[in-house]
Amino acid sequence: MAFLGELLINVADRGRALIGFERFLGKGARSIDRLCEDLLSGRGEASGMALAQAVLEAWQRLDKPGRLAFFNLLKERFGPDPEALDKAIERYREAPDAAAIAALHLASEPRRQELLRRLNLAPEGTHVLVQMREALFEAIEVEPDLKAVDTDFRHLFGSWFNRGFLVLRRIDWRTPANVLEKIIRYEAVHEIQGWDDLRRRLEPADRRCFAFFHPQLVDDPLIFVEVALTTAIPHSIGELLEPERDVIPAQQATTAVFYSISNCQEGLRGISFGNFLIKQVAEDLKRELPGLDTFVTLSPVPGFARWLAGIAAEPGDFRLSSEERSELARPAGETISLDELTKARRDKLLGQMAAQYLLRARTSSGRVIDPVARFHLGNGARLERINVGGNLSARGLRESHGVMVNYRYDLAEIETNHEAFATRDTVVASSSVRKLLRPANP
Repeated sequence: MAFLGELLINVADRGRALIGFERFLGKGARSIDRLCEDLLSGRGEASGMALAQAVLEAWQRLDKPGRLAFFNLLKERFGPDPEALDKAIERYREAPDAAAIAALHLASEPRRQELLRRLNLAPEGTHVLVQMREALFEAIEVEPDLKAVDTDFRHLFGSWFNRGFLVLRRIDWRTPANVLEKIIRYEAVHEIQGWDDLRRRLEPADRRCFAFFHPQLVDDPLIFVEVALTTAIPHSIGELLEPERDVIPAQQATTAVFYSISNCQEGLRGISFGNFLIKQVAEDLKRELPGLDTFVTLSPVPGFARWLAGIAAEPGDFRLSSEERSELARPAGETISLDELTKARRDKLLGQMAAQYLLRARTSSGRVIDPVARFHLGNGARLERINVGGNLSARGLRESHGVMVNYRYDLAEIETNHEAFATRDTVVASSSVRKLLRPANP
């Protein structure tokens, strides 16, 4: 991998000499739009790589207004060639054969797609383009029309980061420190409190961590999953992360718990890796430990508290008593000091409402509301169990009133469950979850 990087740098350096790279630097340097046009003009491989590097270096020097202007440049000047597109349309109308269709497809492609392909040839080009898309997200908030540019990024990234290019690596305490530092930084579900906490998650015999890497992002993970090996499906995150817990030999485990899945690259938002990651990790663990027969998650329910606040204020079709509405409106932080009877009533109500939220609540477009639920159900998991009091951290209480969920990956049922969700929006759930539903209004 290092050899390839050095080779690309050497080629780019050779290209700099061929084109007189000093012309692009300092006083009188070419503008970034001119550099982009030069790059698309069709130079040789070496000089093209050097030009690509010049564009990327120029982009990295831009401030936020400059980057916004650059994205507008991509939108306005590097779209499809209108003249070529008109000719292709006319040709198709005259003779709609395969050649005409191919010509129309080629003419309709925005020029910026080819520009991005050529930029990707530069040393560290892929890394910078991922950063560029992250900056594009900010720009879209200012100018929504730039979504057209993101469509091209997403199209290309979907090809460049497909499963065939990804490498699964196990992360353990012997992994190089520069990678471990990124695991600490990128953990998005249960914050890692320094190196000692990381060691507790990686070193014990009943812990595993896996990550996907891309050849062009050598030591920078795209996504990683933390796994606990247990003898039962856990009810709470405390069971897994308790510093003084009893460690079991891996061979005694019957259950693999995916308790944290973290996407590491904001610039790859919307490019799905998690479905591949979970399935491959499950298969690899099964080969390593044949005694594993249960694969589940312990997942957050990040939108539940927000949805519940709306229900408490506007109950709609829900048959909620005034006492229940008051209970749902109670700040989550106050519930820790409740007496046991009040807490039991509240826990029962929370379980019922969580089942309603996950099984029946929908967006205006008919989708399941919760993003974590959409992810796992779309990957073929079954909604196995709702755990009230699963996460009593400040974040867990704030986002979900402490509720967590187990999604179960039955390797024999994944495809069936996926089809049910993808084609009919059917949430496949266990009978224990369905029993929590309150009767619907007649």
